[in-house]
Amino acid sequence: MDEMMEILRELLAIDSPTGYTRRAAGWVKEKLESWGFAPQMTNKGCLCCCLGGEGDPVIASAHLDTLGGMVAEIKENGRLRITNLGGLNAHNCECENCRIYTRGGAVYEGTLQMNDPSIHVNGDYHTQERSFDTMEVVIDEPVKNREETKALGIETGDVVCFDPRIRFTESGYIKSRVLDDKLSVAILLSLAHRVAEGEVTLRRRVYLFITVYEEVGHGASGALPAGAREILSVDMGCVGQGLACDERMVSICVKDSRGPYDYQVTGELIRCARENGIAYAADVYPHYGSDADAALAAGYDLRHGLIGAGVYASHGYERAHRDGAENTLRLLCAYLGA
Repeated sequence: MDEMMEILRELLAIDSPTGYTRRAAGWVKEKLESWGFAPQMTNKGCLCCCLGGEGDPVIASAHLDTLGGMVAEIKENGRLRITNLGGLNAHNCECENCRIYTRGGAVYEGTLQMNDPSIHVNGDYHTQERSFDTMEVVIDEPVKNREETKALGIETGDVVCFDPRIRFTESGYIKSRVLDDKLSVAILLSLAHRVAEGEVTLRRRVYLFITVYEEVGHGASGALPAGAREILSVDMGCVGQGLACDERMVSICVKDSRGPYDYQVTGELIRCARENGIAYAADVYPHYGSDADAALAAGYDLRHGLIGAGVYASHGYERAHRDGAENTLRLLCAYLGA
């Protein structure tokens, strides 16, 4: 678990919003290669890696892309209006520090603020709508107009990444933005390392498939390994009202917004959890879609399932727990191992 947490810490520190994932994917590729695997990068930037094993082939998928922003306009006052990448919500970003990555290679810091954020000046501050049209990135450079900001090399289309604010508590909680879905990538990398070290023997041929466009709906819609019969999406498990999962469990999703998951797959996952004493919950996610859904929508003939460590406050400042990550890894080992 300590190794998994270190992998997670390093991954969280690499900015990788949808459309800007090459550096994070390269880091994962090098990690797999260091353990003796031969991962391949697809044309779109996903990673595919066979972990070995024989028998009914299965894809274990997680996504590296996260929520983020993009410069939509350099305003007359030199500040930036942004548009969201994925489901980023303006309410969860107010007063958050961010980084602006220019195509020329420069990186600038800034903060997302209301257009007139001083309570001592703006009497309507409390009631103003929070949206990306009523908020702006204030750049930490002495710029006062559009021309001065452009002179920095900033332009429309530059990527804006918010500080993840990574915290690992003594009680085992993990707090950070973008745990969705870097926690699952860290879990799958831990599985791969255990296979490489001979600690886990696979009873099925297992392919890791790390996607980079899940947050916009087409992560696993192409280039999946030929011959696979099943896809198991490892993504965040939902925690919230009406659901049984908490952050110390692995969640097994039986249905999301796009429909039910394969009945035999979910049943086998539940059986594995019960027989191995793994803390789990089976839940319905009302507002959710996964890479497994994307694969089926693209026409792949696959059985599909979805599991993940419980994550609280999804798409905001998220919280998970080491126990939930461990239970997810244990379920993967039970489901895929001999």
